[in-house]
Amino acid sequence: MNRVLIVDDNRDILWVVEVILKRYGFEVMTTLKGEEVLSKTKMFSPQLILLDVFLSGIDGIDICNTLKSTPETKDIPVIMISAHTNFKEVKKFCRADDFMSKPFDANELVRKINYFIGDAIKE
Repeated sequence: MNRVLIVDDNRDILWVVEVILKRYGFEVMTTLKGEEVLSKTKMFSPQLILLDVFLSGIDGIDICNTLKSTPETKDIPVIMISAHTNFKEVKKFCRADDFMSKPFDANELVRKINYFIGDAIKE
């Protein structure tokens, strides 16, 4: 089963995205805390991380940069999500693989996740 780690400090968004992805057959782990991303990534071995840009504590941009700079996690696709609508601005500060602005279309989200997970499975 394809595994996705969802990181968002908004419980409602976390819950909605979890429900959507489970409905599409994904195995999902969630966290509200950026500080837990590395440990949960190590424990869960996600094939993709869905990461909010603005988190309380450590922000998503810093987490993304850490993930992309760590040999064990650098190849895990990261899709940043945010109410911030300019991916080019976010891209200046981190090496995310893709970006979706909130609110997002559930079908588009699943399409993007399948695209990246499909690439990861082929490699």
